[in-house]
Amino acid sequence: MASPTPELLFDVPNFMRVYKDGTVERLIGTEIVPASTDPTTGVRSKDAVIDQETGVSARIYIPKTTANQNNKKLPLLVYFHGGGFCLETAVSPTYHHHLNSLAAEANVVVVSVDYRRAPEHPLPAAYDDSWAAIKWAASHSKGGGPEVWLNECVDFDSVFFAGDSAGANIAHHMGIRVGSENPDGFKLVGIALIHPYFGGEEPIGGERDNAAGKATGDKLWLLACPTSSGLDDPLFNPGKDPNFSKMGCGKVLVCVGEKDMLRDRGWYYKEELVKSGWGGVVEVMEAEGENHVFHLINPTCDNAVAMLKRLAAFMN
Repeated sequence: MASPTPELLFDVPNFMRVYKDGTVERLIGTEIVPASTDPTTGVRSKDAVIDQETGVSARIYIPKTTANQNNKKLPLLVYFHGGGFCLETAVSPTYHHHLNSLAAEANVVVVSVDYRRAPEHPLPAAYDDSWAAIKWAASHSKGGGPEVWLNECVDFDSVFFAGDSAGANIAHHMGIRVGSENPDGFKLVGIALIHPYFGGEEPIGGERDNAAGKATGDKLWLLACPTSSGLDDPLFNPGKDPNFSKMGCGKVLVCVGEKDMLRDRGWYYKEELVKSGWGGVVEVMEAEGENHVFHLINPTCDNAVAMLKRLAAFMN
């Protein structure tokens, strides 16, 4: 007799199913590609274990024009992948190809963090892992870290954080943590938040016309963070964070898509960051006619190319 099908707890069609017995079925983002030398850009990549105990790792990218060739050290980008805290990895084809292109266009060294994912590892695991990766990268600032590329090629006075969707949420919180804790070893210059995954109890903007979409996003948040205080948890709604003004960099770029349900959260983020009393500069780049993470789905379209160039300019 066949085993009974476990009862479904959470279902995002074509993305992921979570069953009440704890089984997780991921329908996308499960492919992996090895580190390599990209034949198109000349960007090289390699993988590094950050914490043996937790298994946190990173994929490091170094552009063709390195410090050894031009006698000038390069900015460092610490990148956090998206996927609702539950999907994708730093070694998926989607992020591997995107960061090859970004490293080449911006001429930066990239550390792409492979954090533990919910629901098996609920938040704050992804935040803790990302902070561990930041501190690991900073341990190379005096040239004595385990990774030669970071020791020899990175200018630790020119560090940036970036991420898309849930990764943008992580990048934001890492920026707040930098501002709150003032860690040694690097200077955080700026943060780029691409289609950031934030929310709140009260619907705003286009959320009012898309109750089902908002409900799915809210449910995903509570799945990823079952200990959350709710939809106005400062981890999900930065406008409710009393530490918002402590953002530890001088500039922030928020990228939104006109047709993305999260668009208004990006604009709201800008408004709240300005109102918080933080003294930096925040800008929003909106892609006309585009939906959530369009640049990963269609990286050669005009808007994706324009965003890639804007991100490169932001870091230079």
